[in-house]
Amino acid sequence: MSPSYDVGAARDTTDLQQILSLQRENLKQVLSTDEMRTQGFVTVQHDLGALEHMHALAPSVVARHGGAVVAYALTMPRECRALMPVLVPMFDLLDGLDYQGRPLRDVPFYVMGQVCVGKEHRGQGLFDQLYAMHRELYRGRYELLITEISTRNLRSMRAHARVGFQVLHTYRDATDEWAVVTWDWSAPVHT
Repeated sequence: MSPSYDVGAARDTTDLQQILSLQRENLKQVLSTDEMRTQGFVTVQHDLGALEHMHALAPSVVARHGGAVVAYALTMPRECRALMPVLVPMFDLLDGLDYQGRPLRDVPFYVMGQVCVGKEHRGQGLFDQLYAMHRELYRGRYELLITEISTRNLRSMRAHARVGFQVLHTYRDATDEWAVVTWDWSAPVHT
């Protein structure tokens, strides 16, 4: 029997602290090369203040099991661009891109700040459930959900494509090659 999960908006500081704990366990700096290749990884490390600010604007989505956060998908509205200096170049890049003939800066979107499923909870469909909840919560407010993924993170690239994301742009910076992917909520839901 599959474990039961409660997927919904993060509620409080305890949820945010558990997000940070799960994030620390999955940072690329603490994983082996093999783990990164087969299981994926997260790149950016947040702090509680940044998560609290993001949460105040638009709560992130979490999956709980037994009351503990075991997966998360961070909501990062454009108003948060200065919270994470490492992400400012990504936001600057997005400002210069077009989406279906319109400047992206004129399209209502937010950024998936990061998505992570705890190791012992992978393979349960949580990734898709987190994104389905994002769509449910924010579809009336935004047209697009955008994120960037290291093209080396094959597990994440495949999972995002499965949900409905499409590559808008790729580029290389000093650290990696990145794919900017978009999920257009006017498109049909993938099941």
